[in-house]
Amino acid sequence: MLGSAIEFDPAGLHVWCDEERFEVTRERLAEYAEATNDPIEAHRSGEVANPVFAIVPVFEAMMMPIIDVVPMSIFGRVVHGEQDFHFHRPIRPGDRLVSRAKVIGYEGKDNGSSITVLIECRAEDRELVNEQYLTAFFRDVNAGPRVGDAAPPHRFDKALAEVPPLAKVSAHVDADQTYRYSPASGDPVPLHLDEQVARDAGLPGIIAHGLCTMAMASWGVLSEVAGSDVHRLKRFAVRFSKMVFPNDDLETRIWRSGDANGSTTYVFETGRGSELVLTDGLAVVSD
Repeated sequence: MLGSAIEFDPAGLHVWCDEERFEVTRERLAEYAEATNDPIEAHRSGEVANPVFAIVPVFEAMMMPIIDVVPMSIFGRVVHGEQDFHFHRPIRPGDRLVSRAKVIGYEGKDNGSSITVLIECRAEDRELVNEQYLTAFFRDVNAGPRVGDAAPPHRFDKALAEVPPLAKVSAHVDADQTYRYSPASGDPVPLHLDEQVARDAGLPGIIAHGLCTMAMASWGVLSEVAGSDVHRLKRFAVRFSKMVFPNDDLETRIWRSGDANGSTTYVFETGRGSELVLTDGLAVVSD
């Protein structure tokens, strides 16, 4: 089915939303690690954050600027398409973080429209902690040709999949995973918590949070190629390809892609059997 034409408002591009503030506690970092089955002791003790915890302080800011670009009538069609973290340093207990976001571009296609949000997270003294590119996808609406900018690319070279991966890491999505992840992340969306709401939306049941799956992939990559040291992770990006459900068994497969500027680039994908749930995974690890 071709997406129906709909107008986005370019006047909302490159307009920063109001700043949101967040205070990081050791307990919250430990709770997030436990909620994502993270085995890395520095994360479980709350000494330093799992890299994907970076979404938590910016959660309130990240969707705000989209309202100035996209009609409210189509918000029910939105899904999280891609997430791309660029790290300047890890998040630590005691950090008082200030976040803001702005839409930098959008593009329509026959099956839907993507909109890219740039998120900036700083410490109270304005030190840049991380930047994030969130790509949201609105199903079955066509906003027309690209306006503004897209997120930096992180495409997986399919030729690499023809050779054995450098490492494989298994993870299990527990039956109660979504009920632990929701309070740890601050994500209250009922599709992850209420069976009836999920079924009314046409799903077979509740679905796991995509960022929980991403967090599981992150500790897998860190464990295998970064000595479990989050300080070495400079970039971490994925495309959310398929829904994940409680009780799923997942496997993250990692390939080495190249070296440059004192860092090594790895690509990865996460699958449920032969079905891929995370694709176009990219991790840049300092040497």
